[in-house]
Amino acid sequence: MNVPKRLTWSLVAALLALGVPAATAAQEDGSGGTLVAAISGEPDQLDPQATTAYFSFQVLENVFDTLVEPDENLQMQPALAEDWTISDDGLTYTFTLREGVTWHDGTPFTASDVVYSFRRIIDAPMANNWRFSSVTDISAPDDLTVVFTVSQPTPNLLSNLGAFKGMAVVQQANVESGDIQTAPVGTGPFKLAEYTTGSSIELVRNEDYWGGAPALDGVTFQFIPDPTVALTNLQGGEVHWTDNLPPQQVRGLMDSSEVIVESAPSNDYWYFAANQGREPFGDARVRQALAYAIDREAITQAATFGNATINQTAIPETSAWYVEYAPYTRDLDMARSLLEEAGVSDLSLDLMVTSQYPETVTAAQVIAANLAEIGVGVEIRTLDFATWLDEQGQGNFDAFLLGWLGNLDPDDFYYAQHRTDGGFNFQGYSNPEVDELLDAARVETDQDARKALYDDAARMIVDDASYVYLYNPDVIQGWTPDVEGYTVRSDRAIRFRDVSLAQ
Repeated sequence: MNVPKRLTWSLVAALLALGVPAATAAQEDGSGGTLVAAISGEPDQLDPQATTAYFSFQVLENVFDTLVEPDENLQMQPALAEDWTISDDGLTYTFTLREGVTWHDGTPFTASDVVYSFRRIIDAPMANNWRFSSVTDISAPDDLTVVFTVSQPTPNLLSNLGAFKGMAVVQQANVESGDIQTAPVGTGPFKLAEYTTGSSIELVRNEDYWGGAPALDGVTFQFIPDPTVALTNLQGGEVHWTDNLPPQQVRGLMDSSEVIVESAPSNDYWYFAANQGREPFGDARVRQALAYAIDREAITQAATFGNATINQTAIPETSAWYVEYAPYTRDLDMARSLLEEAGVSDLSLDLMVTSQYPETVTAAQVIAANLAEIGVGVEIRTLDFATWLDEQGQGNFDAFLLGWLGNLDPDDFYYAQHRTDGGFNFQGYSNPEVDELLDAARVETDQDARKALYDDAARMIVDDASYVYLYNPDVIQGWTPDVEGYTVRSDRAIRFRDVSLAQ
């Protein structure tokens, strides 16, 4: 992973606290103005198909397009594809592309770009190739037609094609030059103007955007890890929008007239997982003991100040795919008994968290205190996110804390994380019954039958403590009163294409 050199966070915070007068000047000259958005971390790179970092997707949502995209109700709608048909046997998807779409450098967008992009995801392989295991062929009969052929019914194919910008269509020349990592060329509403490592990314309006040029002249993403600094700059007008608010102040800010703060239930979940490739965590009884010992209410309150819903499964209760299942009440005697059954004593573990998601640090402190009550020692290891990802990928941990963001289809919540040899199954979980259920659910086209399969798989995953689920957080974002047309979305997609600044 190519990680750009970063300034120290304290220096960044100090610089950002000085404000950005250029944004105000842009509004005063009668133009659309440049919206300044404060995000809590720096993208690891700007190749949408290679990154898995939310900080990257916050920016890339405004730079790239997908074939289809979710609306506010998370239903797939046309994007680069204006229409599509599915064959009667469910094995052929034919997409008709929009005419007249161009890349940011002015070159025409064609069906060959789509074929290249998805062949790259599948063949390279990129981070999300697991989503396309049923795709046997992608072809372009002409410049405006793309055909996907699948080996079996794939009810979540549309979701996989458009759920988030990791599925963006990319330009071959931009990829092959290597520029896509820091100077991406997309088809989206804004194009990259400048990337100042450790500080900010500046986007400018794409005058030729197929959906109509945005009202804003541009968007500047500032990297502000300190939520207090982000809020201060929001209240002072140096920043127009942020999702990095001090959680303990959210309720009060919702009643303030100074800024607008809104929330929505999310499709995200936060969890911790133990490395089953390291003893004694390969024993389900040890993992279950940890699940019985933790206090989810205390963890959720400390990490989110109540801006979340406790859940022992992944899928939130607002989803049609939710299953009510909560077998772990806090029971220290049960936890001790399970450890004794497993023959485990004097257990200690390394719990890996990241400073760029501060809720993991706070949650880890509560978990450490909880586990101390059953004689389990916890050493909290706090890393920057790039290092955290490397350590996770190499299996260098006893346990880790993190979340999954922006899930839509139930396959997104479970398959890659819990199927044997799944692409994101870093904890090393394997249960043949779960594998069979997840495989069957992937091809089941009857929604009721499909839900029953996922319900059964979810219960087994929870019982085995493959992940120890904690909560579903709310999406909380704030902006100044002059920001118009912005909507908080449950999938956390940060879209500024329909936003304007009041003059």
